Amino acid sequence: MTSYPLLDTINSPAQLRELDRKQLPQLAEELRSFLVESVSRTGGHLSSNLGTVELTVALHYVFDTPDDKLVWDVGHQTYAHKVLTGRREGMARLRMHGGVSGFPKRSESEYDTFGVGHSSTSISAALGMALAAKLKGETQRIVAIIGDGAMSAGQAFEALNNTGVADADLLVILNDNDMSISQPVGALNKYLARILSGSTFNAARKAGEKVLGVSPSLLEFANRVEEHVKGLLTPGTLFEELGFNYIGPIDGHDLDSLVPTLQNLQKLKGPQFLHVITRKGQGYKLAEADPILYHGVSKFQPDVGIEGGKAGSKPSYTQVFGDWLCDMAVAEPRLVGITPAMGEGSGMMRFAELFPERYFDVGIAEQHAISFAAGLACAGMRPVVAIYSTFLQRGYDQLLHDVALQKLPVVFALDRGGLVGADGPTHHGSFDLSYLTCIPNMVVMAPADENECREMLTTACHIDGPSAVRYPRGSGPGVTTEKRLGDLPVGKGEIRRRGKGVALLAFGSMLIPALEAAVELDATVANMRFVKPIDRELIIELAREHSLLISVEENALIGGAGSEVARVLDEIASPVRFVRLGLPDRFIDHGDQALLLAEIGLDKDGIVRTVRAHQDSASLVAPHPDQ
Repeated sequence: MTSYPLLDTINSPAQLRELDRKQLPQLAEELRSFLVESVSRTGGHLSSNLGTVELTVALHYVFDTPDDKLVWDVGHQTYAHKVLTGRREGMARLRMHGGVSGFPKRSESEYDTFGVGHSSTSISAALGMALAAKLKGETQRIVAIIGDGAMSAGQAFEALNNTGVADADLLVILNDNDMSISQPVGALNKYLARILSGSTFNAARKAGEKVLGVSPSLLEFANRVEEHVKGLLTPGTLFEELGFNYIGPIDGHDLDSLVPTLQNLQKLKGPQFLHVITRKGQGYKLAEADPILYHGVSKFQPDVGIEGGKAGSKPSYTQVFGDWLCDMAVAEPRLVGITPAMGEGSGMMRFAELFPERYFDVGIAEQHAISFAAGLACAGMRPVVAIYSTFLQRGYDQLLHDVALQKLPVVFALDRGGLVGADGPTHHGSFDLSYLTCIPNMVVMAPADENECREMLTTACHIDGPSAVRYPRGSGPGVTTEKRLGDLPVGKGEIRRRGKGVALLAFGSMLIPALEAAVELDATVANMRFVKPIDRELIIELAREHSLLISVEENALIGGAGSEVARVLDEIASPVRFVRLGLPDRFIDHGDQALLLAEIGLDKDGIVRTVRAHQDSASLVAPHPDQ
């Protein structure tokens, strides 16, 4: 095991601040080595965290955390922050059930000031904290650290626009890791950053404004000179126009530049903006060479790196979608693919290579992605929006008004439906069946296997209106996909097993555990396929032939697929006993998918227990012959 002589002495930022500044580079080196060793054993986000080591050290060294507040954006760059704030031992169970979360979590530590799983929220939250401190007469400093990808979202600019006129003492740090540290970010820029952030320059500027204020023409001339000089030397014109004092860019891995610049900024009032340049994967050559591959990793050997997947392994639903998209693009020339900065995660990169003119990555901008798709559909195209279930929530108004209200043929390929495992409650796709089913004009499908996923995507592409195909994270049961582009009859399910007394109505990923439970229970199993329109005739048939119906879905119980079954049973006034199984009315924590599903009773054993509990609680009522 690697030795960490300096890191071993640091269990809190207060201890970090006792170090001599000359010791900080050694601490950063040990911290980076620890992250590589730790994440290689647990899996997690790696390259983004390696890129923020020095910045994290500098922030906790300069600012009096936790009294001063750090708001991170997005949360997957906070592993160094977790280590320095007393959770180094907990990193051994990173993202495991009952262990340390992979994102900032307020209930986990007082240093996690704001829960961040989705991007672009930091400036808004930090502004709220800064104005609250002002209203309470407190002198704490508030810092928002936002990545360059997160800065592409509209909410970030809304917050910047508000901050510039809000008279708040707020420091926004742009962690720009999309470019290498090139020649302009050297000694000259380091010198300029110190000068522009220093008290002498800012005092001189204020004095100059006061003296020249008696002559508006001279003051305007001086301001123009300052603006043009800074404009020539820094790329901060936009942020200056929004009301910020822009500093940078500076090298985000140079502690001799970071620390004094932050110390200067700590003393300044009003909105401040620091632009730092970092490199994803910094200090670990394999991650530097391929930061995307090392963004989210499983367990690996640091000296070997990430090895290719096992030959013959089952394709994931993401891969099934990516293959279908390429095949469908050949058959349908109007098809276009859209992603909000999740091209790799959504399996679209082969499509991007084969059809570059029909591939649109709009950045972290879910609202724009959906209205953009609506515009394409208005012009006769067939847009497919590939998006994680949890991220579609961010564009709900656009889905409702811009797509569904106008009945536009936009296909939503919803990846990560249901529980996703280690990323936890911010990334679980727990609510999509609920929030989609209530929208008029929507068709909502949930495939039970890989081939059905392909068939549903094809069906969606042929529907003259909005539709969603919701599939889970990871692999399916291993059904071989057919290359043909066949449709399914809209709103029709199927009986997959005939039994007696009990009928299990399974939606999507729950078909397999339902079939496993049915063998033990001798139950009927229906693969419902469609949540909307629900197969009314199939439900009526099952209610007539069975005494107990149980719906099973990997979605919130409230408003989910089971609610649609209940609605049909109410409409026909059926006396059949009906029980719904799904996600409980609480946020599910992070942990292994199978473990989480078992914990809430959505595995084979849980289904069996539920059926037997209801069989034992009362005598099953025989169905009336006229039911």
